[in-house]
Amino acid sequence: MLSKGDTAPEFSLPGVPVDQSEDIAQYELGELRKTGPVLINFYLFDFNPQCRRNVCDLHDMSWFDLDSDIQVFGISTDSTFSHREFARQEGLDFALLSDNDGSVAEAYDVLIDELRGHKRIAQRAVYLIDESGTVQYSWSADSPDSQPDWQHVKAAVEAIKT
Repeated sequence: MLSKGDTAPEFSLPGVPVDQSEDIAQYELGELRKTGPVLINFYLFDFNPQCRRNVCDLHDMSWFDLDSDIQVFGISTDSTFSHREFARQEGLDFALLSDNDGSVAEAYDVLIDELRGHKRIAQRAVYLIDESGTVQYSWSADSPDSQPDWQHVKAAVEAIKT
């Protein structure tokens, strides 16, 4: 897993925009960083109860609403079609990106080769990346049921703003 101070690997992934329009958008980390820090939340599967809790907890963190400089993205190996329905059902207000071959999870060193018959999926992990592309915060789950402490993420966000 990447650590604080590491350079975040660049990526370009298809994703479902916040408005969940029919169009699939392409998201490039290098472009996203130009407008401020980026928070990436890797998760295992759409509709999995623990993943639902994870993305809903992130959605419920109202402090992201108060800081328009922070861009938040969820990434899993599920398709954009699954993401669209998941985002619609959960009322998510951040884009979900599809790492359908697991290459981005692998670059961030959070790829699980196999879990319960599913191959090449993203481990639950959180990265905060600043405008220069440096990882300012990282966390990964010890088990598929582990959840991040969002207060630690909030503290990291506040630290890079000072």
